[in-house]
Amino acid sequence: MSTTSISQERLLQVILAPQITEKATRLADNNQQIAFKVRTDATKLEIKAAVELLFKVEVNAVSVINVMGKAKRFGRAMGSRKDWKKAYVSLKPGQEINFAAGE
Repeated sequence: MSTTSISQERLLQVILAPQITEKATRLADNNQQIAFKVRTDATKLEIKAAVELLFKVEVNAVSVINVMGKAKRFGRAMGSRKDWKKAYVSLKPGQEINFAAGE
């Protein structure tokens, strides 16, 4: 599946937000990997195409993790947060995404 067969409208909706945490920062410095929060129905090919389209970089590989929502207590009732999906995107050597440049 190439990027031309996936609609550009869909690709713009795949990535929800970057994950800026201590672990994500360490991965970005050491391994040139960026963490993103993505839609739960997104595939690796869609994530790769979306990152290449939005940030104009070359992607080497994509790893995906399904994060289960925490069980939370609301008074006597039990509830849970929503499940979500995290993607670790490995960039090719020499590529970089700088989130602070837009400010």
